[in-house]
Amino acid sequence: MASLSVKPGQRFTLPDWQNNSLLISADAEQQRFNSHHIRQEGRALHNETGNQAKWDEHNSRTHLKDRITSVDRWREALARCLADIDLEIDALTKVKEAAENALQAKNLCLDVAIECLTFRESRRDIDVVRDPVEEELLREVKVIEKTKKELQQRVDDAFRQLCLLKEARQQLSSDHRHKVEALELDRQCMSFNPTSGNISFKVNPTRIPPGSTALSEWEQNSHCNKERGEAEIKASVDLRGAIILSIAQTNNELDAQRIATEFALRKRIRDMEAALNELRWQEQNTLEEIAEMEEEIRQLEEDIRKRTLDLKVAHTRLETRTYRPHIELCRDQAQYGLTDEVQQLEGTIRALQQKRTESQDALDALYRQLHRIRTDIGYKTNSLQLDNKCMDTRRKLVIPVEQFEPEVDAVNRTRELPRKSQLEL
Repeated sequence: MASLSVKPGQRFTLPDWQNNSLLISADAEQQRFNSHHIRQEGRALHNETGNQAKWDEHNSRTHLKDRITSVDRWREALARCLADIDLEIDALTKVKEAAENALQAKNLCLDVAIECLTFRESRRDIDVVRDPVEEELLREVKVIEKTKKELQQRVDDAFRQLCLLKEARQQLSSDHRHKVEALELDRQCMSFNPTSGNISFKVNPTRIPPGSTALSEWEQNSHCNKERGEAEIKASVDLRGAIILSIAQTNNELDAQRIATEFALRKRIRDMEAALNELRWQEQNTLEEIAEMEEEIRQLEEDIRKRTLDLKVAHTRLETRTYRPHIELCRDQAQYGLTDEVQQLEGTIRALQQKRTESQDALDALYRQLHRIRTDIGYKTNSLQLDNKCMDTRRKLVIPVEQFEPEVDAVNRTRELPRKSQLEL
């Protein structure tokens, strides 16, 4: 009989075969699960890193904007201080020249007094007496020498103060120049974006450069430079007043009283100019606040309009749902949600309308305040013009009418000094 050939090799049972299929299916399920989990994690990581990168770049840009604003504010303050110190250097130089001219003018007076004394030495016999004329001449010589010494001291003080002003100006100019360069670099950084052609990887970009300073040290340095400049300006203003007073003291008591009155007028003019500057600053700020408040009111009205439209939509939805037939007219979650939306929108609109009313009241108050400020500016401007006219009129006491020319600048802080012809009167 023929026999069946048996293929050599291991034979598996049917349960083994079934288990193998189940194992393959389970492994496939597990692998798909793992792959799906990894894909989800990848998507989450993609979203998280993308959002984080955007926020980090936004924060960096915000910090750069804030830094640019801060540096630019300091740059403007230093520029104003530089302009003031330049004006003060010019004013003090003119005062110094006036003191030198006054000092030179005293030489002629001294020569005349000494010449008179020399002439009187030629007297003979009994006429060689120590009479009141000689005493007055000797007293005049002493007064002139004392005046020259005082004026020379004032000239030396002015020279030293000019050196201090120029030194302070040098520091301010250097600080201002550095801030301009820093602003250019920060603005260049603001212009960088992923599509810029000049971006690249750098070696150790997070290193702290040598010579770096702390923010507090930077602010302290700027404060010190500005305060020193202002202090030197104040000292120079005081010194200019002292020099002018010293020049005035060479005249008689009437001239001294005139100079004292003019100093009071100058102080009043400075105070008036300061008050006008403050009022103009307040006017500018009020105008800016009015503009911002008007924009805020427009935004509130736009919000009220939008919320009103939203309320109309909610009302329409609620009304439309009342036409549902029979059992469909039920109070479902949509009904509750629409009802809550209507209540919320009505409350929102009331709050917006209340805020609009408050904003309009505040705007009206700002306009009233602006009217008060402008009215006060008009009053003070008129007073300043009158005070300056008083200063010009008083100069006629020492200047002939035909040579009188108004020299007072009602806008700038500095004023022209007396001319050489005035000092020789």
